[in-house]
Amino acid sequence: MSEVRTVDYHTAGEPFRIVLSGVPEIPGATVLDRREAAAAPAIDRVRRLLCHEPRGHADMYGCFLVPPDDDGAHLGVLFWHKDGYSTACGHGTIALGVHAVERGLVEAAPDGETDVVIDVPSGRVTARVRCSGGRVEEVTFRNVLSYVLARRVPVPGGHADLAYGGAIYASVRAADFGLAVEPARLGELIAAGRAVKAALAGHPATRHPDDERLSGVYGVIFHDELGPGRQRNVTVFADGEVDRSPCGSGTAARLALLHEEGFTGTLTHESIVGSVFSGRVAEARDGGVIPEIAGMAYRTGEHRFILDPRDPLGTGFTLR
Repeated sequence: MSEVRTVDYHTAGEPFRIVLSGVPEIPGATVLDRREAAAAPAIDRVRRLLCHEPRGHADMYGCFLVPPDDDGAHLGVLFWHKDGYSTACGHGTIALGVHAVERGLVEAAPDGETDVVIDVPSGRVTARVRCSGGRVEEVTFRNVLSYVLARRVPVPGGHADLAYGGAIYASVRAADFGLAVEPARLGELIAAGRAVKAALAGHPATRHPDDERLSGVYGVIFHDELGPGRQRNVTVFADGEVDRSPCGSGTAARLALLHEEGFTGTLTHESIVGSVFSGRVAEARDGGVIPEIAGMAYRTGEHRFILDPRDPLGTGFTLR
């Protein structure tokens, strides 16, 4: 394996590792096709190298940059985590907006807003990057159409509401499970999230209506009510992975549910570590909503990773 170069960000506390070089070409006519092709051993071993210990950790997250579907977008991206490849990632989209402007991939005025258009496996999204004095101040992520799939589906310990926000999420009140969204309860939240996801495997309500490749529960969102228009959440996704941010595509799914319940304001969405996204419904159409979620990402470092061919641990390991 040749050297792999990355630049790392965090969005509201959640890591995002962007691979700059060292990945074999990923074939496919579309980004969604490339997501399937990325499972090939020569490509997937790069994901494992960067996600697994000792170079990553069980909650690592990142992406491969790929060509967009057509000239209407600036970038294409494949999102990955320790267990594979996701169909959407709001916190990653925010980080990509910052990266595209700070690295000059997309020309931006020093003051004002610039749209960075990105093709992701679930469709085309936009990161609207706001700059002041030549510095990025905030990114607003405009998502794909998001909508409710099912209400009050029985799961161990209670019921779940299912909604799509680029990926399918099961949303539950933490209190219904005797829990609260607090770091001290994290182990219990992970266990409950795994149980809920397992119970919903193969459920008809978890099928995407148009493309089977987008089916299946990706994450379980536990939320606490903090007051009107304010919630705290933690998303347990993949196999027990925990989002430190308020989860961008999960916030989109929450907005679809709340809009159907009559909520029309701005949602202040707090994470388990206290970071915040703000979200609102930009428009309602086609049986769903177009959410916009605002946050910020910060660069944390740049890396040059290698794999010594003598290393008996190879691409690494995970303990969870």
